[in-house]
Amino acid sequence: MTFAEAAEGQAETRVLTGRFEPGTADFVYLPVEVPAGVNQLSVVYSYDKPAVPSGTPGNSCDIGIFDNRGTALGGAGFRGWSGGFRDRFTISRTEATPGYLPGDITPGTWYIVLGPYMIAPQGLNYRVEVTLTHGPAGAAYQPNYPPERTRTRGRRWYRGDCHLHTVHSDGKRLPAEVAAGARAAGLDFITSTEHNTSSSHGVWGEFAGDDLLIMLGEEVTTRNGHWLALGLRPGQFVDWRYRSRDGKLPEYQQAVHRSGGLCVAAHPNGPWVASNFKFGYTGFDAVEVWNGPWTWDDEATLADWDNGLVESLRGKGNWVPALGNSDAHSPGNTIGLPQTVVSADALTRDAILAGIKAGRSWIAESAGVDLSLVATGPRGQAAGIGDRLPAGDADKVAVRLDVSGVPNGTVRLITDEGQMFQQSLPASGSGTVTWLTTPAVSAYVRAEVRHPRADGSPGAPAVSPEPNFGPMAAMTNPIFLGRA
Repeated sequence: MTFAEAAEGQAETRVLTGRFEPGTADFVYLPVEVPAGVNQLSVVYSYDKPAVPSGTPGNSCDIGIFDNRGTALGGAGFRGWSGGFRDRFTISRTEATPGYLPGDITPGTWYIVLGPYMIAPQGLNYRVEVTLTHGPAGAAYQPNYPPERTRTRGRRWYRGDCHLHTVHSDGKRLPAEVAAGARAAGLDFITSTEHNTSSSHGVWGEFAGDDLLIMLGEEVTTRNGHWLALGLRPGQFVDWRYRSRDGKLPEYQQAVHRSGGLCVAAHPNGPWVASNFKFGYTGFDAVEVWNGPWTWDDEATLADWDNGLVESLRGKGNWVPALGNSDAHSPGNTIGLPQTVVSADALTRDAILAGIKAGRSWIAESAGVDLSLVATGPRGQAAGIGDRLPAGDADKVAVRLDVSGVPNGTVRLITDEGQMFQQSLPASGSGTVTWLTTPAVSAYVRAEVRHPRADGSPGAPAVSPEPNFGPMAAMTNPIFLGRA
């Protein structure tokens, strides 16, 4: 599609139409020739949604755009993505619709990218209107990136939520509302993780402070599952246009790692289209075991993750720490439910990411829940969450768990043999439990704190075959026992 040169202030619109049949490629690129002198590009799109039989997916089509630098994977041409959340967007040098990157409307071939991720049996008919407006370029966009450090120092436990959305992808909150919600939830840090775009990076600066570290990230939404890139550098973009079978994931993991960031498998058993995680955990630094309010898919991920701990003991890869995040999108979602509590030397990007990667963290449903898990050996040596207690196979190890904030809850201590200890908490929600073991019996120990079951009972007794427990209130990463 070609536009001609035009006078200042003049706008010209062209319409692209087409049809996708079932089996169409994941991404289709529509070229748009942009002449010199354009100061604004606007796009409106639509597609038909015919009725389909029950159980058959209907039409869904995402949209984004690349500029004249091209559409190569990981290339510099990316200018924005809104998935299926918006039906229109505008880009200029000064500003852009959330999800899109402000900047010069450079002459050359741009590409509208359509992502028809579900196509009805009848096919999908689309219509794309592109409007170019001529005029002066306007002032350059001035991003306001958040600092990577705060003045808060001292080794302690810092609470955070590393999976949050705003209007820059499919969320309904403004960045200001997310920052306010994080402070209200008692969080010390958050990470901005919009779907497939870095457009929000430049807006967070005004909302950060010594009381709230704001890290930059992205939720990389592929057709075979989602993953979080945490601790990205300002403006860093991570491509998402690949499947597991393409073998492209490692190069994007490496790019995140080169920048000092972390890669986290997100909600691996999520029940949404394209969210089941098909990549495996190789190259990932953590797994989002708990996503939002505790549900069956979290239970499934927890079981998979715990099995992975046992596999690591057999030399089949390194263990991968657990992470918990709210994935909050709208005012109906609670920011900080759950939250990851990280042991770090300071409230800085590098210190928080180091604590997450080391597994020196536990997960809570809110700031109202607190716990401490420590293992102590016969010579007074001690280890905390994410660490290893050096001890002989027959050495007695005392495990102590202190909990508060879970009335009538159930404490579970779990090892590579499964649950080995269970005890109920009183109505006050606070209590201390101790348990003795040896490294020969328990290669690791981790803790769970569960709410009472829906029927009001605290949970099945330790000797019962019934595995039914109430929803999670808190859980820890493991303490490893014995010499490596």
